[in-house]
Amino acid sequence: RIPPGRIVFGGDSAGGGVVITALLALKAAGDPLPAGAVLLSPWIDPESTGESYRTQAEADPMVNAAVIQTSAKLYFGADGLRDPAAAPLNADLAGLPPLLIEVGTREVLLDDSTRLAERARAVGVDVTLRAEEGMIHVWQIFAPILDEGQASIDRIGKWVQGRMG
Repeated sequence: RIPPGRIVFGGDSAGGGVVITALLALKAAGDPLPAGAVLLSPWIDPESTGESYRTQAEADPMVNAAVIQTSAKLYFGADGLRDPAAAPLNADLAGLPPLLIEVGTREVLLDDSTRLAERARAVGVDVTLRAEEGMIHVWQIFAPILDEGQASIDRIGKWVQGRMG
């Protein structure tokens, strides 16, 4: 059995939302939490209320608000979009483990990340937020050809190592 202090959750995009939801479920059950969580461009607002859904619509070649909103309604139902299980942005984030959030400045999900960081910090969660200038949704997948992608992966590795001692 691996002790929780030797585990770090990670997820990108919708997977980032799943990670936050899993942390909240563990917390609610009174179960031990992992040492931290890495979130890459997390999708945590199925209502798409952040300003970046509009301001970055033309700049983001990977994600668009219309597809996000349609997917959210299909997955969560129109009545479930504000439920904290579907929208971790609406959850009580107090007591979560340290979070590393990386997001590009050219993506519609930018405000999901910045608002999550702001709300988590407001309740005492240790948050490291990096908004990488000019990067698009989950730019880390381009690490073989993009220096910024490899630099992000290197930062993530150091952060994870730091959580585990």
